Amino acid sequence: MPAQPAPRRFVENYLPALLAQASHLISSEFHKVAREHGFSVSEWRVMATLAGGQALSIGRLAQVAVMKQPTVTRMLDRMAAAGHVERLPHDSDRRITLVRITDDGERTVKHLMELATEHERRVLEPFGLKSAEALKTTLRRMIELHESAAPEVTDDDD
Repeated sequence: MPAQPAPRRFVENYLPALLAQASHLISSEFHKVAREHGFSVSEWRVMATLAGGQALSIGRLAQVAVMKQPTVTRMLDRMAAAGHVERLPHDSDRRITLVRITDDGERTVKHLMELATEHERRVLEPFGLKSAEALKTTLRRMIELHESAAPEVTDDDD
């Protein structure tokens, strides 16, 4: 009689734990590349979030980049001084500051985004294009369904 597989521990079958582990492992691989190109992990997250898109509020930027808002605000000061991002007033709400990447910022991060895309391809290649796209679609939908209930990132979330 074949041996029974060992029962899985709770976290080996719990979606949030699996997502966190996969994210940590895959991100860590690329974070080495980002640092080799002169970006901190936080700078890379901010630049990648802003690249190719519309201006975002600082709160939304912090949420998407999975960072604390005060940390993002301080980092934006340095990034704006370097000419990578710029702050803009909100059209209708003076309390909101928007941030967008500058042309110089886009040029600065372009090569790193190409490397990130190549890293993603290597990560997903064993699963095939169809499965990879299905996974991304599922994750985007999961984010959409749960982002309104997401609390601000805290120290416990690092």
